[in-house]
Amino acid sequence: MTNPERSLAFYTAVGYEVVGSVPDTPLGRLTMLKLPGDEFVSIELVHDPAGRQAGREEAGADAGSGLSHLVVKVESMDATLAELAARGVDAEAPESPDGADDFRTAWLTDPDGNRIELVQWPAGHPDGLSAADLQD
Repeated sequence: MTNPERSLAFYTAVGYEVVGSVPDTPLGRLTMLKLPGDEFVSIELVHDPAGRQAGREEAGADAGSGLSHLVVKVESMDATLAELAARGVDAEAPESPDGADDFRTAWLTDPDGNRIELVQWPAGHPDGLSAADLQD
C-alpha cells in the first residue's frame, strides 16, 4: 500500500468499516477492515513506510506477482454500483459471464492498482463457489 490515507478512503467508500489498527508491527502499520454485517475482518491493509519487508524478494516472497484480483459478493449489482458512484468510486459496466440476467460481474481498481471483481450470484445460488460450480 503506497498511500494509507488514499487506500483507506477507497475501501471505506467501497463499504468496508474499520475494525481497528495496530500502529507498529514487524510488517508495518496494520488497519483491519470488514464489511457491514460481517463478524470477521476480511481485508487487512498493511503500510510499511520503513521498508522493513524490503528483503522479501530474496526470500522467495515476491509480493507483486501472485495476486490476480479480489472478489466481493454483492446482493444487487445495480444498487452496489449506484452506491459506489455516489461515493465517487468508478467501476466498469457489469457483464454476465454466462449470459444470464442475474449472474453479473463488474470490476474496479483500488488506488494501488489491485483489481476487485464484484459478483452478483444468480437467485438461489449459494453465497460463494462450491464443488457444484466446478463440475462439467
